Amino acid sequence: MEQVELRFDPASQASQTHTNLSALRHDGSGLWVAGDETATIEHLAWTGMNYAGQRTFRLADYVPLPAGPDDEADIEGLARADGHLWAVGSHSLKRRRIKSAKDPAKAVKRLATVVREENRFILVRLPLDPATNAPLPGAILSGRDNIAAHLEDDPHLAPFLALPGKDNGLDIEGIAVLDERVYLGLRGPVLRGWAVVLEIRPVEAHPGRLRLREPYRKHFLDLGGLGVRDLCPYGRDVLLLAGPSMSLDGPVRVLRWRVHRAGEVVAADELETVAELPYGIGCDHPEGLAVLADGRLMIVYDSPSPARITPAGGVLADVIEI
Repeated sequence: MEQVELRFDPASQASQTHTNLSALRHDGSGLWVAGDETATIEHLAWTGMNYAGQRTFRLADYVPLPAGPDDEADIEGLARADGHLWAVGSHSLKRRRIKSAKDPAKAVKRLATVVREENRFILVRLPLDPATNAPLPGAILSGRDNIAAHLEDDPHLAPFLALPGKDNGLDIEGIAVLDERVYLGLRGPVLRGWAVVLEIRPVEAHPGRLRLREPYRKHFLDLGGLGVRDLCPYGRDVLLLAGPSMSLDGPVRVLRWRVHRAGEVVAADELETVAELPYGIGCDHPEGLAVLADGRLMIVYDSPSPARITPAGGVLADVIEI
């Protein structure tokens, strides 16, 4: 295993993007990355030694965000296909964390508080300028037509829409685009040990607005009780980063899913484990993966350990052979 530095500018360090990385995709010149605490996407260029030269792009400059430009979008997945960059929010509710157990009444009240943040309920597609590799104004699926709204009558997923993501509620954490098919991996819910991947086909029905061209499909995958933490195309297949759906440390592994055979139910023996990933205790949670030009995998981590933080304000990603 090798490590490579992703170096961020002071503003991203201040907003802790480098310690909250949740999405990753490689292109010919560098990396697209996103953190789950902002409403931005970043591009880092390969310098020959590290990824640096950060460019930050505010989603609100390219699509109308439902809650305005500054509320976090909780971007959990990025994809590149056919000259476009895709970004998907978690579509999850959020339960307040206990900040201190020294005030039990306040702690119990916080645990009873569930928050809905509309910027989390977005799917965005941005064309990329071939000359500058910068986004151009694009299209969004949000509001009353967001993905969660399409699931309100779903017999498997509707009961989980009122639950926060980290309580096994709906939580989108990966996207892969193959031709016109967009695959969305769910960290939760996990149904009696089976993870769920949604397959949708969005189209731009009106300028700036996406809609689903046809009903979504569901794929149920036996990941041994794990949920999907990221997705990434691998030729005509898809790699799945599988990890715990709840607030646990591991296990975490990468599996190969041959989607051209994709049926509604995918048994464990139809999935190939290509890597078992390291993880920390309370830190180093694998959260994003990308296939590099040489076929190796890059893994980025949420809550990185102090050993991953570099003196230059960067963070170390892992690069592995598969």
